[in-house]
Amino acid sequence: MSGHRPHRRPPAADLYIPPECRDMIRRGALVAVNHSGGKDSQTMTILLARAVPRDQLVVVHAPLGQVEWPGTVEHIENTMPAGVPLIMARVASGKSLLEMIEERGRFPGPRTRFCTRSAKISPIERELRHYLKAHPRFGGRIVSAVGIRRDESNARSKRIPWARSDRNSRAGREWFDWLPIFDLGADDVFRIIRDAGQSPHWVYAEGVSRCSCSLCIFSSRSQLRRAAELRPRLYAKYVQLEKRIGHTLSPSGVALPALTGIPADPAAGTPGLSDRLLAEEGAGP
Repeated sequence: MSGHRPHRRPPAADLYIPPECRDMIRRGALVAVNHSGGKDSQTMTILLARAVPRDQLVVVHAPLGQVEWPGTVEHIENTMPAGVPLIMARVASGKSLLEMIEERGRFPGPRTRFCTRSAKISPIERELRHYLKAHPRFGGRIVSAVGIRRDESNARSKRIPWARSDRNSRAGREWFDWLPIFDLGADDVFRIIRDAGQSPHWVYAEGVSRCSCSLCIFSSRSQLRRAAELRPRLYAKYVQLEKRIGHTLSPSGVALPALTGIPADPAAGTPGLSDRLLAEEGAGP
């Protein structure tokens, strides 16, 4: 079966495991938890740690360097199951996201999300292929779990929660992509984190709704403004980059200073910055 779209499950059932997935786990498949550091990845990790044997789990993260929210890797390490490996999937070229943008002369867009493909998907798939090859006990079987929810957007609501990856199912591999928390709402996500005795990434308490890149093409005007307040030095780099390449981060075509109302050279001492952020901003590249 190439894909499976279950009926929406009742709220009480936080984790639906498709029959094919249960069979894969029973046969000893590797279950890879794609972890961004955000609330959805954290919730997915909590649920999968309860359903999958620890020796069949691995957590994989694509570090984004300076554009990533400070403390993300530490947050993942502090909330993931003990004894489970953490794989860091870095860009093979070593280039940062800002360097890739400058090289292309444009920012990613809704239809040209090279940031997702180049900085996340490709490095993660590469590292998982290497890990699977280095650990023959999994028999070439892998379930790649991603914390996408249907409520996040219209486009995501059309995703298939369980599907065979034809691109990756080759060279002796049997690879399936799984969206374990597809039917959960945001309230469910925060509830599961709270009930597990954990806290979500610190950015949510600072008024940030998405724990992705600090300044993201999908962020609203208010979210970009908040990011600029929290990370003024990084914001200034984005403003300078917009000027150099003649292209804007926002798909609207409006430059960041006009969009956020924050000048191109924001003060390093913006009120509200935590001591940790101040230290990071001062020491960052």
